[in-house]
Amino acid sequence: MLIQNALASVAVKDLAASAKWYEVLFGRPPSRPMTDLAEWRFEHGGWLQVYQLPERAGAGSFTLSVTNLDEQIARLDAMQMNTQQRTSSPTVRTVMVTDPDGNHIAFAEALDASVEH
Repeated sequence: MLIQNALASVAVKDLAASAKWYEVLFGRPPSRPMTDLAEWRFEHGGWLQVYQLPERAGAGSFTLSVTNLDEQIARLDAMQMNTQQRTSSPTVRTVMVTDPDGNHIAFAEALDASVEH
């Protein structure tokens, strides 16, 4: 079996409210392949699906790869998000934020081409 891509999903309490929040975060509306799902597809592969399941909301975590972490942090700061949780190594820099339900979102910039994909 050859896996060619990955799909992340995150549970939220209120799909309509969360879809609006993620729309602001990503700067574009989701596709809606099903009525109970909001989905974003990314340019270089992968998807994020947001779905309503209150009992699991806030327990999720996913990482989004970015090309310029400083620009992403500026966008997050403009959204008045807490961007203080940052890490750095010789190969990657990250900032961790949370969505309104408490799900953890890491934005990561590869500094070493061997970890970009």
